Amino acid sequence: MTLTEKLLARAAGKSSVSAGDNVWVNADTLMTHDVCGPGTIGVFKREFGANAKVWDPERIVIIPDHYIFTADSKSNRNVDILREFVKEQGIPYFYDVIDDPEGTWKFDTKQGLLNRQFGSRYAGVCHTALPQKGHTRPGEVLFGTDSHTCMAGAFNQFATGIGNTDAGFVMGTGKLLLKVPETMHFRLEGRLQPGVMAKDIILHCIGEVGFDGATYRAMQFDGEGAASLAMDDRMTIANMAIEAGGKNGIFEFDAKTAEYVDARVRLNGTRRTYEPVERDKDETFVFETVIDLSKLEPTIACHPDPGNRRLAKEMDLKLDRAYIGSCTGGKTSDFIEFAQVIRGRSVKIDTFGVPATPEIVRDLQSTYWGNRTVWQVLTDAGVQMTENAGCSACLGGPVDTFGRMNEPLKCISATNRNFPGRMGHKESQVFLASPATVAASALTGKVTDPREYLS
Repeated sequence: MTLTEKLLARAAGKSSVSAGDNVWVNADTLMTHDVCGPGTIGVFKREFGANAKVWDPERIVIIPDHYIFTADSKSNRNVDILREFVKEQGIPYFYDVIDDPEGTWKFDTKQGLLNRQFGSRYAGVCHTALPQKGHTRPGEVLFGTDSHTCMAGAFNQFATGIGNTDAGFVMGTGKLLLKVPETMHFRLEGRLQPGVMAKDIILHCIGEVGFDGATYRAMQFDGEGAASLAMDDRMTIANMAIEAGGKNGIFEFDAKTAEYVDARVRLNGTRRTYEPVERDKDETFVFETVIDLSKLEPTIACHPDPGNRRLAKEMDLKLDRAYIGSCTGGKTSDFIEFAQVIRGRSVKIDTFGVPATPEIVRDLQSTYWGNRTVWQVLTDAGVQMTENAGCSACLGGPVDTFGRMNEPLKCISATNRNFPGRMGHKESQVFLASPATVAASALTGKVTDPREYLS
């Protein structure tokens, strides 16, 4: 069996499963957020009763993150709906934007979009927050009401996005009927060259198969090249499996996985035990390819979809905006690579920076390069940095969302999706790239290969 098949067989209580089998799968964790949480709660109450109890409050994680820092009253109310449900159900893992469990959330426009407006428990973008808060464990099954839930596959999990109806059913029963996906095999060999990042790996892979080439399939990444990648890099790759239509992305378990997970579950007091799955010798794949990481170059996914691949060095496209942030591009390591390119220089176009979590804000504001913090290096270069970690303009949002494109602009972005209208105006265009490529492009005002700025 493949890694995904082994995970689903275990969760279904079976000795083995094959691609195409329909099996009842027991969930280890259900995650929802402010966009889909109220709808999921509505389905749960409609189907199980107004006074029904969730199957296991310890296994439900609720993370408001999408439409938070906006004056839109309905968006603010969504967070209050989550808080009321959490109190009713006794759910401990709710990462509220405010500290008062009896309070209500209202974004203060007078404080502006740059300065912190969240409480001590707020966690930021759900997919980055889940591992930081100790909710991703190897060998488990994670369902989330967000398509990029597959990011947790970096931790040797079966992690996939589901809709509100399925999530409402999981909330009440702890299980879900799934078809076992076929597995596509991406063997990574070699090591990345300077200026090339994990984002370039996944953009290359999606370009190879197309934005629908992995529809309802697992994308398995392994090999010596995969083993050389840091956990942040694996998260970036697994996150974008959905951009090829994938059901999930999955990596092998190794010492790097164990080091990250063990540290996070101890820090946060979450469940410490887990049992990873290992590769079999008799795996059967529907597709196989080998990618030499040493031959990859800075890559762009051009408008209007993530499979529209070109090399940065081949492009001469004028840009209006640059953006670094989201679960895929807003991690500490992403900002470090961005800052190394931009340090001591100035951006030529409007450039927005949105850390994925409050922890990352603290990293950037407390790490010094000489007598300047990384945060100061970025702001000195003209990057507009917000302390309000979250999804911000990655999913567009209300018109007052930080970084949102409210007119037809061309933006190079370290985010994960570029369908028309994704970051705001329906006629805007988004070009996906690595943080390093976004940085170099912000300096020139056009798509630029970052290797030009690396000594």
